[in-house]
Amino acid sequence: MKCPFCNKEEDRVLDSRVIRDGLAVRRRRECLSCKKRFTTYEYVERSPLMIIKNDGQREEYDRDKLIAGITLAAKKRPVSRTTIEKIVSEIENEIADEYKLEIESKELGERVLAKLIDIDQVAYVRFASVYHAFQNINEFAEAMQGIDEIKRTALNKEKTK
Repeated sequence: MKCPFCNKEEDRVLDSRVIRDGLAVRRRRECLSCKKRFTTYEYVERSPLMIIKNDGQREEYDRDKLIAGITLAAKKRPVSRTTIEKIVSEIENEIADEYKLEIESKELGERVLAKLIDIDQVAYVRFASVYHAFQNINEFAEAMQGIDEIKRTALNKEKTK
């Protein structure tokens, strides 16, 4: 690893920590030449995930875009940034475990909704209103009424496991 200060390649690792739910390692290093310290991160390289949009176009998955969407839905709600990061990490891990290289935006949205419903119902409805593109108040009311049904279905699935 090249030192970012003097470009020498000899260093020693002072500390290593597992981060991002075991998906990365943070290493604190010290250059043996100039004695300055710096941090490196080690990640498993994954193939980029592609999102298939509703119109059939594909775009590369953007973690920050998903975090921003959930953050907007959870604005002024008791949902921490840590919780939002955890939701996104869980979804990313689920997709990786399924060895998917592509996922429809619809499926990604459904996965977010499945996580949000147990965390904050207002954030769930807000995310659903954008995700489902409600056209009128009746569609919005139907979504609110459907929350109890979704929770019952989820509970039944958990009981059968």
